[in-house]
Amino acid sequence: MNPDFPFDPSHSDKQGAYWVGPRHLAGDDGRLYDAVADTLTGLGWTSLTIVRGRREPDETRQDRQVLRSTVLHLSPDTLRWAQWVLADEPFHLGELPIAWHVSARADTTSPLAQWSAYFTPELPGEAIVDFLCALDARDQPAVQFAGPEPVLDIVTAHGWLRDIDRPDTGAMDPTFTSHISLGEVPPLIQDADPRAMTVGADEAGPAGWQAWAEPVPGSPCLWAASFGSSVPHDLVAAFAGSLSFTEPVLRRVLPESTRDRLLRAPAG
Repeated sequence: MNPDFPFDPSHSDKQGAYWVGPRHLAGDDGRLYDAVADTLTGLGWTSLTIVRGRREPDETRQDRQVLRSTVLHLSPDTLRWAQWVLADEPFHLGELPIAWHVSARADTTSPLAQWSAYFTPELPGEAIVDFLCALDARDQPAVQFAGPEPVLDIVTAHGWLRDIDRPDTGAMDPTFTSHISLGEVPPLIQDADPRAMTVGADEAGPAGWQAWAEPVPGSPCLWAASFGSSVPHDLVAAFAGSLSFTEPVLRRVLPESTRDRLLRAPAG
């Protein structure tokens, strides 16, 4: 691929698609909902549109006052679900709004999620898809079977570098732009670990995986992902392996902040 190949996102629809890399800087192509929703439909998950608001008799569509709207995708066994919340006044991860909120529970006797994971716009859809496919394939979506080692093992196998200060809990891509780290979980991240409810103000709570891309140090992140402390490490490894995978991805629209960092070649 040629990084100097002329690319103008304003004419991308006319020029067609491009193969670009690295994946972790390629953005979501403006298709983050469709890419994930189409996969879940193919897996047999049911989608439900939830609209909350006020509707008067005989009012026009333009006058309808919809306060919130989400799309919920539910697995056949109802133990796992993914919710598109971007139109639902989502809370923010860093300075970015949450787009997908994924959860799982241990059994159907409790309505409460055992863990949750959160993904913002511009996160490559391939990584969320692979995370959800791994979740779908799991017989017990809320049980932790292994330690955290596979997460860093898979990204370093793809050329990422372990954090020199925290080699057992953090890694970054060779350009020091994208990061994954096991550490303190941001506020409002839902998790059923009882330690998260009892930790003191000056104490560190249970650790969870966090990932983000910061194209320019000190500037807003391109994307972010957060995993509650109870998210099984093998599922995070599926996400991290996909995110750091070295094969190029197909894109028509590139993020402005990373366009000059991407290798690209016309598809077809």
